[in-house]
Amino acid sequence: MTWIRTVPYAEATGRLKTLYDRVKGPGDNVDNIMMAHSLRPHSMEGHMTLYKYVLHHSGNKVPKHFLETLGVLVSHLNGCSYCVEHHFQGLRRLLGDDDRANAIRAAFEAGTADAAFEPKDLAAVRYAERLTRDPAGMTPDGVQAMRAAGWDDGEILEINQVTAYFSYANRTVLGLGVNTDGDILGLSPGENDDPDNWNHG
Repeated sequence: MTWIRTVPYAEATGRLKTLYDRVKGPGDNVDNIMMAHSLRPHSMEGHMTLYKYVLHHSGNKVPKHFLETLGVLVSHLNGCSYCVEHHFQGLRRLLGDDDRANAIRAAFEAGTADAAFEPKDLAAVRYAERLTRDPAGMTPDGVQAMRAAGWDDGEILEINQVTAYFSYANRTVLGLGVNTDGDILGLSPGENDDPDNWNHG
């Protein structure tokens, strides 16, 4: 599952067991990206909190399916198939439209996002692309373009944070050799602001 040792659910104790119980899915399944943190539970807890609040907090205003869309884009650009597969399934579930989800993925793979998004969403897609490919080259025009397209500054912050989060998650996965073996694709916590409540669905 990873290039480093991990602690399986059945052997977890103490704080790690508490965290595993918080994030486990059906059949006591813990996603490999979280299990990769098992030797340092405090690191896992930080990752869990960032993930949940960037993508699933009720205070977010950007539609969750679009945040997942940006996650698929960033993961594709970073070559992280683990996160592409997980979050594409989440995107499909949230959209409830397989044809649209497949068209989005195909557009990312073909580099033809212009044809797949309306101008408002496309401005966010372009920002996420630039931030992922050339973070040091960012200039105010990316934010200005999003603002002109209709995103407010709080929403722009959400778009920035989901883009940044996925680059972190991609590097966690790619740097530790995390794969999807045994994972249940597409599960995610519901919109609940309680850090102890993940309620996968």
